[in-house]
Amino acid sequence: MLAGVIYALVAGLMWGLVFVAPQMLPEYPAALLSVGRYLAFGLIALPLAWLDRSALRQLSRSDWLEAVKLAAVGNLLYYLFLASAIQRAGGPLPTMLIGTLPVVIAISANLRDHRRDGRLPWLRLLPSLLLIVAGIACVNSVELDALRHDGGADLWRYAGGAVLACFAVACWTWYPLRNADWLRDHPGRCPRTWATAQGIATLPLALLGFVLLWLGNAAGGSEYAMPLGPQPERFLLLMALIGLLASWLGTLCWNEASQRLPTALVGQLIVFETLAALGYAFVWRGEAPSLLTLAGIVLLVAGVLWALRIRPEPFAAEGHAG
Repeated sequence: MLAGVIYALVAGLMWGLVFVAPQMLPEYPAALLSVGRYLAFGLIALPLAWLDRSALRQLSRSDWLEAVKLAAVGNLLYYLFLASAIQRAGGPLPTMLIGTLPVVIAISANLRDHRRDGRLPWLRLLPSLLLIVAGIACVNSVELDALRHDGGADLWRYAGGAVLACFAVACWTWYPLRNADWLRDHPGRCPRTWATAQGIATLPLALLGFVLLWLGNAAGGSEYAMPLGPQPERFLLLMALIGLLASWLGTLCWNEASQRLPTALVGQLIVFETLAALGYAFVWRGEAPSLLTLAGIVLLVAGVLWALRIRPEPFAAEGHAG
């Protein structure tokens, strides 16, 4: 249990980095940030795949198909929505919405995996949900107030960012459930191998996306500086860093946690990602969070900690009691 929590903590610290990149490269389209990040992930995975080639050969065709699905939804599509949301609504609100993932995943796992992992009592989850909703409301009110005082602010753009963040939540609710299914069904397989396999599966998808984006810009007569944008050195450095730290190392640590902890529990530990992302965002802004934002963060953490105290009830015992 302790090792699983530590692995989830490291994954959260690594994943928090991806929330800063769209703010550091605001002139870059979200699609370019997404394919750039996962091109870097795939290229980093190539030498790792060579070192792990004997284990990768043991993966079946269905295993590779699952890796492609996970790569498409949990990597490319998720980050496309997230980067778009951050560029439209700023860092804090999308980060807080992503912060609902612990309980969204717990509820989804409760509905879907209760026979395998046990069921979390719904009434005991309710206070956690209320605390999280209150936390998001606090942060949202601060961001909206800042927008109202900004004469050039676009409320529709902000609202669109919130909607895109919800799409990102949907993608990353699906991903850990399916990823945990594979890991729990293959307990003898190394989580490092599965992380590398997802990197290899991501590479052709990201490469195809990059080529289509480049061709689309050229066909549309865009003057955007493809392929590396207006700040190529910064772009390449950031993509390499988050490809290595967030994509590969973060996925590796998350896989290690997923093999050690119940799905409903490990999903809640994504709160580490939220806290890291908020911290990085305020450091990048060069400002301290307001008291109301801090209150929202405290409410979010309290909601997740409340949910962490709840232990799944075995399905067989529940059925017998009924």
